[in-house]
Amino acid sequence: MPGITRRVFAASSVAAATSALLSPARAQAYPARPVTVIVPWGAGGGTDATARFIATLLEKELGQPFNVVNRTGGSGVVGHAEIATAPPDGYTIGMLTVEIAMLHWQAVTHLAPRNFMPLALMNEDSPGIQVAASSPYRTVKELVDAIRLAPPGRFKASGTGQGGIWHLALVGWMQAMGLPTNQVTWSASNGAAPAMQDLVAGSVDFTTCSLPEAHATIEAGQARSLAIMAHARNPSFPDVPTLKEALGVDYSTSSWRGIGGPRGLSAEIATRLTAALKTVYDSSAFKDFMTRRGFGSVWRDASDFKTFMEEADSQMGQAMRAAGFAKA
Repeated sequence: MPGITRRVFAASSVAAATSALLSPARAQAYPARPVTVIVPWGAGGGTDATARFIATLLEKELGQPFNVVNRTGGSGVVGHAEIATAPPDGYTIGMLTVEIAMLHWQAVTHLAPRNFMPLALMNEDSPGIQVAASSPYRTVKELVDAIRLAPPGRFKASGTGQGGIWHLALVGWMQAMGLPTNQVTWSASNGAAPAMQDLVAGSVDFTTCSLPEAHATIEAGQARSLAIMAHARNPSFPDVPTLKEALGVDYSTSSWRGIGGPRGLSAEIATRLTAALKTVYDSSAFKDFMTRRGFGSVWRDASDFKTFMEEADSQMGQAMRAAGFAKA
């Protein structure tokens, strides 16, 4: 009995010691199971395509499935709310988009950048100013000169719905040039694609959607871009000047996409995810994908992404107040 007891005790002691050594390793082995990636927009769009490609590369990098789930509705509110309210365990993250810095100003939701744990900004697309191929305006200066001379509301522009990101881009641009925010009439559309169709049909004078969204129409010879509202030219569209280059107007804005999670995510998991996302961003596969799509690539780590969202939130608030859309 004593011998058996000693052997049992020794075996149990070894097992306990082994368990003690393995438990911390298991706790640190994130991810230990599949991760859900929430996309607040529908399947097939630019946000969805970007998220799915990032998820595929994260799966290769971290060794677990990253499953994209589309949660649509409320102009992005439904999906963003699911990200914000998920358990902060690293197994539900998602794509944060510019709307999170906009919708709370319209009192559509209480959600704002402060409700999320930023992980990385990976995409930023600035709006271009497009005219139809048949337009008499060959440069953005010619277009602006005509807008200045015309009665308020004579020119019409489109690109998205009323109060959407490309509408606010127009409002901010008019402000930067010292013109009334209603100098150009906004013709609401269900997105950039129908807006570009309206441009070709002659229903509007110009659009302010992103260059990737306008690319197909431009490539077909039905439209041309006169300028981009960005700090620098888009490498995929090197012949399109910035507003500062073309007009001396230092104004830029953008639609952006980044990866984030709920507040309370542990520093260890957040750091691991940000590091993995940097590896994804630096990969030739990601760069090739973004170039083919014409999407702008930009890297900001968690800290810089947080600052970026705060600045975007302030800018969007100013634009919405100027346009009369702010209710909060």
